[in-house]
Amino acid sequence: MTLQIYNMLHREKMPFEPINEGKINMYVCGPTVYDHAHLGHAKTYVSFDIIVRYLRARGYDVLYVQNLTDVGHLLDTGEDRILKKARQSASLPMQIVETYTRSYFEDMDALGVARPDISPRASGHVPEQIEMVRQLIDKGHAYEVDGNVYFDVRSWEGYGKLSNRQIEKQEAGSREEVRSDKRHPDDFALWKRAEPEHIMRWDSPWGVGFPGWHIECSAMARKYLGETFDIHGGGIDNIFPHNECEIAQSEACNDAEFARYWLLVGSLMVPDEFGNPVKMSKSLGNFYTVKDALALHPPQVIRAFIATGHYRKPITFSEKALSDARQGWERMFTAVHFTREKLRTAPESDEGNGILETIKQTRTQFYAAMDDDFNAPVALSSLYDFTREVNAMIRNVPDAGKSVLQAIEDAYTEMGTEVLGVVPDTTLFANPEREADLIRLLVEIRANAREDRNFALSDQIRDHLAERNISLLDTANQGTFWQVL
Repeated sequence: MTLQIYNMLHREKMPFEPINEGKINMYVCGPTVYDHAHLGHAKTYVSFDIIVRYLRARGYDVLYVQNLTDVGHLLDTGEDRILKKARQSASLPMQIVETYTRSYFEDMDALGVARPDISPRASGHVPEQIEMVRQLIDKGHAYEVDGNVYFDVRSWEGYGKLSNRQIEKQEAGSREEVRSDKRHPDDFALWKRAEPEHIMRWDSPWGVGFPGWHIECSAMARKYLGETFDIHGGGIDNIFPHNECEIAQSEACNDAEFARYWLLVGSLMVPDEFGNPVKMSKSLGNFYTVKDALALHPPQVIRAFIATGHYRKPITFSEKALSDARQGWERMFTAVHFTREKLRTAPESDEGNGILETIKQTRTQFYAAMDDDFNAPVALSSLYDFTREVNAMIRNVPDAGKSVLQAIEDAYTEMGTEVLGVVPDTTLFANPEREADLIRLLVEIRANAREDRNFALSDQIRDHLAERNISLLDTANQGTFWQVL
């Protein structure tokens, strides 16, 4: 089946045809690093991680670029988010950037999100941004007023094509909120004049200042992926103004199409005081950090929860939703764990080979779902259906053969580990046998301690293993399983 992608630029699902056969250049708008990542960030970047994993599983050579915004992302008040955080904590701006960049990658690593091939920082590419602004001025698409440079939206007829926003048909100054130095209300900043108290500042042809938010992505995408590339990704909430401005300034500057396919992720919602879903965000204070979630749930459970919703659609977070996702994941994890444990001592026989046809059908369903605009919920559901068959086989065929169990293990690894990232890697259960036996012995001693209500010893064993990145999962009916994080 041909891979179909819903292209937000055209508002339709269409066959995916890369610019260069077998290779994909992909850019995704990254975080503004001024605080710890929350579950809304997890939804965005786990979703793109699944997409990138699947493209690579399909054999594409993917060059994945995801920026880090460390300057220029202004609040509605005009204040830089990072400068505000630095002032609040009596820190230097780059201290804030370093602290939360490390925190972001720690969280993404813990969630099994593969690192981008390139993670460029806005502050490290100011010369490229200045050059792009200069080119836009030379081509008549931008103008400078007292050290500020704005993009002239009326100079580019394609402005608004992604968000379907129409340029307001009014003259500058007809609205109170229009800045006096703008020619048109929708004109946006490419370069901002730095006031004396503004710490993050660079020399430019227009005086000392700093780049606007939107120009960074255009400049860095062009530097690493070229004037036209295959896929641009981001969150749906940034479709306007950020993504729209990216397209306008890039295509006006380069006289070439910017990105051919636009993939935008739906928001993570949380119920408000009246039970109505609202977007999770730091500004509303209704967020849960990734670190808090990981303290309560295995990372694969969080990924499974995110995969229960299509990447383009919003999903609503609640403890119940996460608990429901955990129940489905635990049933699958039980099957995976039993399969891997049974492989250690399984006989060389063909007992249980009736499930091989189920494996074939599951693969067909899984890949058909992922080929249909990366439909992770249907793909995950096919794994859960497969798990019911595996659990039935484990109950009914106690002497399943090694080759059959290996086929099950391979199926889980191929689809659950390598693509969705909801099944712990095979190597995590392939420790040297001596070490694995010691872990099993400690788990058994802990189980006996729990039965004897010796909770101090039970907690001591759990904490001892946790210090060595070994996580224990207590289930209601199947005992305790372990995994290496």
